[in-house]
Amino acid sequence: MILKNLKVLSQNMQKNHLIVNTILETQTHFDIILIQELPWSIIRKVPSTSNSEGEDFVGTVHHPNWTLFTINLLNKASSLRVTAYINNCLVSLRFSLQTDIINHTDILLLSFTSNRFQYFILNIYSDSAHTALKYLKDIEVNIDNILVMTSDFNIRDSLWNSSFPYHSSISDDLLLIADSFQLALSTPTNPFPTRYSDTVGEANSTIDLMFLRCDSIELNQHSIHPDWWLTLDYAPLSVTIPIANEFITTSKLSIQQNSKQENAFIKKVISVFQNLDILNISNKKCLKNMVNSLNLLINQA
Repeated sequence: MILKNLKVLSQNMQKNHLIVNTILETQTHFDIILIQELPWSIIRKVPSTSNSEGEDFVGTVHHPNWTLFTINLLNKASSLRVTAYINNCLVSLRFSLQTDIINHTDILLLSFTSNRFQYFILNIYSDSAHTALKYLKDIEVNIDNILVMTSDFNIRDSLWNSSFPYHSSISDDLLLIADSFQLALSTPTNPFPTRYSDTVGEANSTIDLMFLRCDSIELNQHSIHPDWWLTLDYAPLSVTIPIANEFITTSKLSIQQNSKQENAFIKKVISVFQNLDILNISNKKCLKNMVNSLNLLINQA
């Protein structure tokens, strides 16, 4: 198929296994799912030289249709709070973690290649102490071609929430970081809160944000989905990223099981093997030539 854009979903999961499983099973029309506060649990015990009962092997949710990208910290995995799932149909875009550029438990820098250009996606979890933002400010890393930066930033500010009357100095740091990446604050198509409080007297808030490419006319807005996953306090965000056309092979020739075509193919393959001349295999070169010929005959069958 011809890929014209990438559909991205971003969500704080509040460590909920069931919701992560449900999203991976049902939201297959998305290409990338970015998660903050992912769930971790003990999968099994693994052999240990220091513990006769073995060490705990900690893991998170996997799904056969998605490739999980997360930093490998072995037994410290539960301290990670960001991850990404990439739809397996996008394997040709060669997604990769860029831990050589940013190596932080709350920051996931993901790259992919399209039309011979490398692009980046940033998934961040910024805790109440703003640890991830302070890290980004201190390292002053320069990265070109970041398409989107999204996060649960844990910052309430009048800049993106008109019902909140105050401005935070940490917001200035966030905007400076975004500007250094040539990103601008995205305006949601539907300005709903992104975090819903279950505490009486506490107002809902907007703390989940997206920053998108400054120079893109098409990429300037995202959507908020307050009616999704009502068991969570956080509303997911989504955005469609237009990219250069990329040809991706997503289908292959196949024969229907138990069909006449399958029976004919099996008979042809059996005939090919029965007619093999194995008496003249005197060296590796002869064997290689025979295997190549065999492959050709099966493909023609």
